[in-house]
Amino acid sequence: MKFIKFITVFAVLFLVGCKGQSKEVKKITTSTLETVLKNDSEIQLVDVRTPAEWEKGIIKNAIKIDVTSSNFQNKALKELDKTKPVYLYCRSGGRSLIAAETLLEKGFEVYNIEGGYMQWQQNTK
Repeated sequence: MKFIKFITVFAVLFLVGCKGQSKEVKKITTSTLETVLKNDSEIQLVDVRTPAEWEKGIIKNAIKIDVTSSNFQNKALKELDKTKPVYLYCRSGGRSLIAAETLLEKGFEVYNIEGGYMQWQQNTK
């Protein structure tokens, strides 16, 4: 009986401890991104929009990986370094959040840029 209580208490503490350490998608503003870009020229900035959207402009040095393509995950795993943070953006922040959650599950540290490229354009005018 004592053994069962011990196991139960251990399991609860383990689950609570693990939950507290779980990774999550971090959110940053375009203003914060601008600061990061000024201080670290080697960040992994990923534009997850479509090729048609890329033609309308991108943030300088962004890696283009279309989140709507069937090979998004394979391409991301091939092109990105898990030891460095990944900053993701799309048009307004929705698709990049989906991409961020996918990469988070694969062990990346990810940042979703709130407001996406639309917000970036407004801030850099």
